[in-house]
Amino acid sequence: MKLNKIHHVAIIASDYRRSLDFYTRVLGLSVLAEHYRPERQSFKTDLTLNGEYIIELFSFPNPPARVSRPEAAGLRHLAFEVDDIEVAIRELDAAGVAHEQIRTDGFTGKRFVFFQDPDGLPIEFYEK
Repeated sequence: MKLNKIHHVAIIASDYRRSLDFYTRVLGLSVLAEHYRPERQSFKTDLTLNGEYIIELFSFPNPPARVSRPEAAGLRHLAFEVDDIEVAIRELDAAGVAHEQIRTDGFTGKRFVFFQDPDGLPIEFYEK
């Protein structure tokens, strides 16, 4: 089997407009395409980072909450590489997004920080 790359990550939002604002305004992703599917009462929006398609943002009526903490089995978090962790944290602060303290990866020596999207999905910024 030959895998080329991760194609996309799918995220279901409890409040579609709030999450769309977070991923576009706060994180700076761009909308590639936004579709409303009336038969499912659902939006499916494709988001890009630097022109590369990476996230499908969905809305569904009354989606059940997903356990995130304590550390539950399954997908743990979504991580984005940043050039400078200090700059990224200042931007989170300016947007009013709470975050944890900077930590250092014991294996790589790189710095990282965790925060959450509007539904509590853990997101990591990992310094380049």
